[in-house]
Amino acid sequence: MIIIAYGANLPSHLGSPSETYHALPEILAKSGIHVDRASSLYETAPVPVSDQPNYMNAVMRVHTDLTPDALMSALMDVEAALGRIRHHANEARGIDLDLIAYHDEVTSHEHVTLPHPRMHQRRFVLDPLLEITPDWVHPVSGKLVSELISSLTQQNIAA
Repeated sequence: MIIIAYGANLPSHLGSPSETYHALPEILAKSGIHVDRASSLYETAPVPVSDQPNYMNAVMRVHTDLTPDALMSALMDVEAALGRIRHHANEARGIDLDLIAYHDEVTSHEHVTLPHPRMHQRRFVLDPLLEITPDWVHPVSGKLVSELISSLTQQNIAA
C-alpha cells in the first residue's frame, strides 16, 4: 500500500486548498500516480502552533510503477507546478505532498525516508489514514493506525 498525505492552508494555482485537493487525482494520474482511495478533508491547526491559517489535510492510497525516489520526485514536481516555492520549514503553503508509506518498505536516504519519520506523531495524518485504511500497520512499530492514535492521545493526556 502506498500512502500520500496532502496538506495546504493557502490557495494554489488551482484555487482553495479544497479545490486543489479535489483536482489532485487527475493531476497525479498524468505522472503515473493513480488514486485508489482518498480520505475526507480534515481542518487542523498549524503544527507547530502559529498564527497561520488552519490547514486542510487528507491522505490518499495510490498505486504507481514509480520507485519511492521517483515518486517523491514526481510529488515535488506537482507541488512546483502548482506554485509551491520552498523557503522555510513549517511555512504556510498552497500544497504539500508527503510520501507516508511505500508498501512495507523501511529505508532512509537522501531523498526519502520510509515510512515518513514523523507520521506516527501527526494526528492530521493518522485520522484520515484511519478513515481509508483502518487495517494499515506501521512497518516499524507493528502498530495499527488506531493504536498509533491511541498512543498519541495517551502522550497528550500525560503531557
